[in-house]
Amino acid sequence: MKSGYIAKDAKPCMIIVTGENAPEQVKYAASELRYYLSLITTANFEIADKRTDMPCILLQRTDNTDLGEDGFTLTTEGDSLFIAGGKRGVIYGAYEFLERLGCRFFTPYCEKIPASATLELPTLNEKQVPVLEYREHNYTDAVKHTRFAVKCRLNGSHHRIREKHGGYIGYAWYVHTFERMVPPELYAKDHPEYYALVNGKRPVLSGRFQLCLTNPDVLEISIQSVRKALLDNPYARIISISQNDWFGNCQCPTCKKTDEEEGSPSGTLLRFVNAIAKALEPEFPHILFDTLAYQYTRQAPKITRPRHNVCVRLCSIECCFSHSFETCNDANRMTRRQDGTYTSFIRDLEDWGKVSDRLYIWDYTTCFAHYPKPHPNWNVLQPNIQAMVRNNVKGVFEQANGAAGGGTDLNELRAYIISKLLWNPYTDVKKHMEEFTDYYYQEAAPYIREYIKTLTDKVEKDNIHIGFNDHLYTEYLEEDMLDIYDKIFDKAEEAVKGNPLALYRVAKARLSLRYVRIKRKSMLNGIHDPVEIRDFFTDWQSFGLTRIDEWVSHQTTHRALLSRIWRGTQFYDHWGDEGGEEF
Repeated sequence: MKSGYIAKDAKPCMIIVTGENAPEQVKYAASELRYYLSLITTANFEIADKRTDMPCILLQRTDNTDLGEDGFTLTTEGDSLFIAGGKRGVIYGAYEFLERLGCRFFTPYCEKIPASATLELPTLNEKQVPVLEYREHNYTDAVKHTRFAVKCRLNGSHHRIREKHGGYIGYAWYVHTFERMVPPELYAKDHPEYYALVNGKRPVLSGRFQLCLTNPDVLEISIQSVRKALLDNPYARIISISQNDWFGNCQCPTCKKTDEEEGSPSGTLLRFVNAIAKALEPEFPHILFDTLAYQYTRQAPKITRPRHNVCVRLCSIECCFSHSFETCNDANRMTRRQDGTYTSFIRDLEDWGKVSDRLYIWDYTTCFAHYPKPHPNWNVLQPNIQAMVRNNVKGVFEQANGAAGGGTDLNELRAYIISKLLWNPYTDVKKHMEEFTDYYYQEAAPYIREYIKTLTDKVEKDNIHIGFNDHLYTEYLEEDMLDIYDKIFDKAEEAVKGNPLALYRVAKARLSLRYVRIKRKSMLNGIHDPVEIRDFFTDWQSFGLTRIDEWVSHQTTHRALLSRIWRGTQFYDHWGDEGGEEF
């Protein structure tokens, strides 16, 4: 059954109504509707704060607990449409309506907007509430362009979305916070016992450390440090109480005994975090106290359970990303339990899901050692997120290529699909991939999809396991496979040779293969072609790209290439030592 018209013959048939004293999020949603409806129809729509006799699109922010901050409803009544939602949900509802009309928000610079002077109002009775309360990735487009992040329905702390655009779920501290809690410059000299005992020594004195989590003084100092951080960040919703980014949990008699009782160092950590959360809950009842299940704390404890205001963020850093969590059979991806047995990531996810009804995930979506490297994770994105939500996961951060200039390896497409999955893990990925590639790569789209299929077919057929930080000497990047990929890109470039914009996008994606060939020639064959090297790095910069490696500038990567070492990080004592700007 059809409703009325939104516009007819380029004249508006509806007004957009915000209501009196509308919140700023409602006003923003109204302005976005006016802009895009005007683009579609060329009609000049009006925004009013009161209803008239004219059919309307009525926007309303609601505190309905069923919808939360992100949920929304779209309801057609007669010739009018009602969009209601939470603080962010009312904006998401407006974008959902536009998508129903055919709009697509692929990147900040690429939007598909239909053109129709006459536009009918569809009949709608829709309610959407995302299963993931926290949705985040750090692909550059969504980090730099926060209004685009809203269109992607992301709400994590990387995006710093303004309140008028819906705001975000902010952290007072993010992760790896032990150093902030008990700063060694204040305590290490007089109280080395506050820090982890590892192999009979306190490594805090040499720079890298964890805390002794059973020391009562450490707990009291940490409570006060966390309290101050929350007072200093009044808009925060979460604070992370989590181990530093290296191994070395405390082996003092008390910590060791607790680890053994719990069957995992995560139990000792969780007791510590629970105690802080309990102490600070009366003053900060709205705060979620977050910690990591990461590396040596990855396995769930036998005894202790997270408090209702504690969230565990499980990290998939050891995993294979060419096979799903549930199907990967690589024994090398197993991790060792306290009792000497081994466990898989999916088992750990299931175990945590049984003891917690609010898990978060830190997942990985690229090769951090070589950002341009073709990362064949396309077929695992959806089954992995579905496995997460089946096991009580309520928040996901997909760590990506976070370089300021963005990256290659079809990152625009991957970011789009991940955003869709974070909103709806059961969405139609095939449809989204086809819509994106058809519009973004145009006549080259079939070849881009052929390239993706060729990559994923190879790793699946030959059971090739791919980590988050692997080298470039792997079977799916051997010379014969690179030749196959290049032939596909030859066809892609030929298909768009008369289309400068699409050709530019194809050439950017092809930089991935150029990088792999140059690096393999240098490292495996000892071949340095000065023209090829110069042209690649010149082109890399001309596309506005910056880092090739997560931790060093592309200039340092160039120096590593000429020095015949795999990564620029090898010039430093620690992988994060270069620091500084990307240029």
